[in-house]
Amino acid sequence: MPAETFRDPWGIPHLRANTADELAFLQGKNAAADRSWQIEMERWRAEGRTAEHLGADGLEWDRFARRARLDDTARRCFQNLDAETQRWCTAYVDGVNHALDSKLRDAPEFRNTGTAPAAWQPWTPLGVFMVHHILFGTFPNKLWREHIAKTLGPDAVALFSIEAPVWAGSNAWAAAGGLTATGSPLIAGDPHRLLELPGVYQQVRLACPEFDVVGLAFPGVPGLPHFGHAGTVAWAITNAMADYQDLYQEQLRRSGNVLLALGPDGDSPVRAHHEEAILVRGGAAETVEVIETDRGPVIFGGPDGGALSLRTPARAAESLGFQALLPLLRSRSADDVEQALRAWVEPVNCVLVADSGGAVRQLVAGKVPARNRDNRVRPVPGWSAEHQWTGDWEDLPASPVPGLAVHANDREAGGGDRLGLEFAPAHRARRIRQLLEEHGPGLDAAAMQDIHTDTWLGSWPVFRALLEGSAPLSDAALKLRDRLLQWSGHMDADSGDAAFFAAWRSALVLDLANSPALLRLADPHGYPALFAPWLHPVARTGFALESLLANGRALGLDVDAAARRALEETALEETALEETAAAASAGTWGDRHTVLPLHALLEHGSAVEKAGGGGAVPGVPPTRLSGDTACVLSTESLPGASDRCFRGPVARYIWDIVDRANSRWVVPFGASGLPQDQHFTSQLPLWAAGQLIPVITDWEQLTKETT
Repeated sequence: MPAETFRDPWGIPHLRANTADELAFLQGKNAAADRSWQIEMERWRAEGRTAEHLGADGLEWDRFARRARLDDTARRCFQNLDAETQRWCTAYVDGVNHALDSKLRDAPEFRNTGTAPAAWQPWTPLGVFMVHHILFGTFPNKLWREHIAKTLGPDAVALFSIEAPVWAGSNAWAAAGGLTATGSPLIAGDPHRLLELPGVYQQVRLACPEFDVVGLAFPGVPGLPHFGHAGTVAWAITNAMADYQDLYQEQLRRSGNVLLALGPDGDSPVRAHHEEAILVRGGAAETVEVIETDRGPVIFGGPDGGALSLRTPARAAESLGFQALLPLLRSRSADDVEQALRAWVEPVNCVLVADSGGAVRQLVAGKVPARNRDNRVRPVPGWSAEHQWTGDWEDLPASPVPGLAVHANDREAGGGDRLGLEFAPAHRARRIRQLLEEHGPGLDAAAMQDIHTDTWLGSWPVFRALLEGSAPLSDAALKLRDRLLQWSGHMDADSGDAAFFAAWRSALVLDLANSPALLRLADPHGYPALFAPWLHPVARTGFALESLLANGRALGLDVDAAARRALEETALEETALEETAAAASAGTWGDRHTVLPLHALLEHGSAVEKAGGGGAVPGVPPTRLSGDTACVLSTESLPGASDRCFRGPVARYIWDIVDRANSRWVVPFGASGLPQDQHFTSQLPLWAAGQLIPVITDWEQLTKETT
């Protein structure tokens, strides 16, 4: 049987081959054809070569990638793989390169930027995976806490940030067979990431005599690391919010031609020290100094001061855990999945898994280093013996699920204080469990689908209590307050009350961020611009708003006065609108809360302009959204900065364990990465409306692709 590609009505690829290696080749070839620009952009990022292709706009990232040694780490992790996994990954890369040789790697972005794809190395998929996850961990938050400590004092760190919903919106839940209509388990969920265009996940089916798995792949990476249904077993993950990345303050000095770093036992030569040239399209090359101490690569500063090194499990162990990927595809039971994931390294994930025998399990997979708890908060001295890694890993929890399990980046699911520092508030986890319990026995795919789209704002009771205490007020502000107190707390797209709440909340965030108590957070932080999103004072005030409302008085915040001022400001704006013909422009929450897709070329506009490709950045039709950050439907906004949604569910799925054909899924945009393809955004209306499409398993219902 020749290797074959089939498509379902939504353009989703179903790949079939004779062996696992042939299938990996076909998956690589398909990803290179369907997502050609996307995967090449990730390769440039992994190698620190975006400026070489797209100009000086890429320098910030390239400096970090080179100094963090992403490509070198990918190479080392590949070399440490077992022979079978190396061969399998190489087959995937061979497929990518075959697509290049066959002239299948065509995408308008290449033409519009005057660039072209090139051959991949066997370790490139590992580098692509690292690009997706190096900033997905915890170390950027440590820069933010250090900035808080320097500007507001060390005592403000916990008051400002603990249990803030910092870029965490993923959900997953499982119901054991005793609670479902079929008598077999169900798993559902929705991972949350930046809403990249094309999407970060690719729906795909991988079939050969050894296995037949449907799931969500990272374009450029073989297998199905995070979400899959293998017929008799299915699995899903959420971010465990574990802390596994550390920042170390380094004291570096030169001794002749040798660079020394101060460690617990005194000065010792650094492990690596050399210079690398970053080529810059249309400009002069830049030289970056690459330094690695016994703790890790220096990502900021240097011998002249301010050096910070980054220590990660992948670099320390020279493994990402890719040796788990083939066993994961071959799994037939929950025990198989758990066994496969024992090899996983990072990112650290909460896992739900269920099989056709009725077993349902929850576990945490990955490597969390055993070390001083202070390492989790801020950068620590690299010369301090008490802050070094011990060489041991934390034991990670695993347990059977007798009824329901809910994971929503919350403290309980993620292993609590032993593994992490900050988790998402428990709103989403509690709400999902409440909805599951209210439904009672007989849970089915339709009930799971409804939960995906629940819009109740978990933080609404906190805001409601604040509103109830807001007095005295002007008549206009009092009218607005009374209107909000009558609101249901649902962030529905067609709700005018939700829009007024969002306007008041943004005014409250700006008032607090500009208050004397917090204003110093806007002082220069001195870190590279790459980390600006983690250090934006208004955005971080919005994310930590619940914590600040509860504990801000210790910082000198008058939250009641801020709430009153925000009401007065919002009421004044409403009155001004009512006095003009523009009153309708305030509209509903969906008018303000629209999808904001992020395309890589948005960061590299100069390259498009220089190549004469104006207007070449793909976009999507205006799309109104329900939900918000503290909803189960966590379509995130940035209160105080923007109501548009830049981050949200990058997929939704329901895995029916006993009948895979009854499973459902959807992604925000479409199966294709080619803007001219009909399936570039064919799933967007369904995704925005909370609908799912069927997982087709009958080959006779698919269309064979000819090449």
